Amino acid sequence: MTQPIALITGATSGIGEATARILSRNYRLIICGRRKDRLEKLKKELGREVQTLSFDVRDKKAFFSAFESLPEDWKKVDVLINNAGNAHGLDLIQDGNTDDWDAMMDINVKGLLYVSKAIIPGMVSRKKGHIVNISSIAGLEVYPRGNVYCASKHAVDALTKGMRMDLNEHGIKVTSIDPGLVETEFSEVRFKGDTKRASQVYQNYTPLTAHDVAETIEFVLSRPPHVMIGDVLILPTDQASSTIVNKKSQ
Repeated sequence: MTQPIALITGATSGIGEATARILSRNYRLIICGRRKDRLEKLKKELGREVQTLSFDVRDKKAFFSAFESLPEDWKKVDVLINNAGNAHGLDLIQDGNTDDWDAMMDINVKGLLYVSKAIIPGMVSRKKGHIVNISSIAGLEVYPRGNVYCASKHAVDALTKGMRMDLNEHGIKVTSIDPGLVETEFSEVRFKGDTKRASQVYQNYTPLTAHDVAETIEFVLSRPPHVMIGDVLILPTDQASSTIVNKKSQ
């Protein structure tokens, strides 16, 4: 029996890469990201049942062109993991950098929409599929200096709910995964390469790993056809909310 196909955006690091590694056991994969060298390295590690697509999700034409380049039998995507996303800066709203705002809204919201637009019509025609949107606790709460990032993830939460309503009659599952603090490249990107500042985010408590989140995605996808897990908030035990973390004194 031919394995189903899963397309994962943002597969070159963090949650996306960990998800690709776990799903490769039961899925043929289309792994996507900007860093082509990392995609090719991951493909080599995972095996031959993998296609790579290198593009920036902000570039609508680039994604549609990349997707159309796939062999026909690879375009019937069963599972879409909308994982690509980012955070830039941690500024007060009055001090915010508009380029940072554009990047967050373009990648976290518009990029998700562009990829979904290419994949969903096929799912609708086949009357099956599962969309997993990787959001954040920031899509459920707002925290100081999180303004635009939180807004972008609130938009993902709204889009997930809207997708679930619109696609209900077609038998398509839609899930939101909302992680709390996960130790990935996330903070390094947010602090624009300041590795020292980024590392301090994860000190004195035990954060989630990308693998923890990937295992949750695998569980959600493994439910029987009549079961849809709509929303999952996954936190490290030391975290109670966006602003409450039980950090141990040194």
